[in-house]
Amino acid sequence: MGQQAMDFVEAFLAESATALETFRTDPAFVQTMRAMADGIVASLRQGGKLLLCGNGGSAGDAQHIAGEFVCRLMYDRAPLPAIALTVDTSVITAIGNDYGYEDIFVRQVQALGNKGDILLGISTSGNSPNVVRALEVARARGVINYGFSGGRADTKMHGLCDILLSAPSTKTAIVQQIHITAAHIICALVETAMFPRG
Repeated sequence: MGQQAMDFVEAFLAESATALETFRTDPAFVQTMRAMADGIVASLRQGGKLLLCGNGGSAGDAQHIAGEFVCRLMYDRAPLPAIALTVDTSVITAIGNDYGYEDIFVRQVQALGNKGDILLGISTSGNSPNVVRALEVARARGVINYGFSGGRADTKMHGLCDILLSAPSTKTAIVQQIHITAAHIICALVETAMFPRG
């Protein structure tokens, strides 16, 4: 590995560590994660469910998070209802073909989202058209909107989310690192609230 590659690795790790330290030390992030966890617990206790959507790496995060809720994170317990709207290729390709890519999550929210459910939209830019449209439709249906975005202050998601966690970076890879860390914390808080252990 040449010096240029070594310099890149060092710079990337330093930027990642700075973002994570900001995330760790800013009380607003802790408050945001606690508020999201409290809202998810309240929804689940009322028979609601968690829906998740995103594109690319954020689609992978949506599936990852849903898996933690349905299976387990910290310890064995009953499954929790969470659905990633990114996994059914027949549904996604049918909607994309018949209505357009911007509606691949909208139609699923219309089919699956009920008042009191929570939709977590994930977009590193905060402006992904299909995520934004899903949030718009979810709000009209009485679904509670949460969002994970990157560190821009003027995104379309800002006006559509009841709670928004905006990672302290604008670099996609680092934003995604913060998103999955936040998701694990939120899931752990929900898990311990729903299934406390002595």
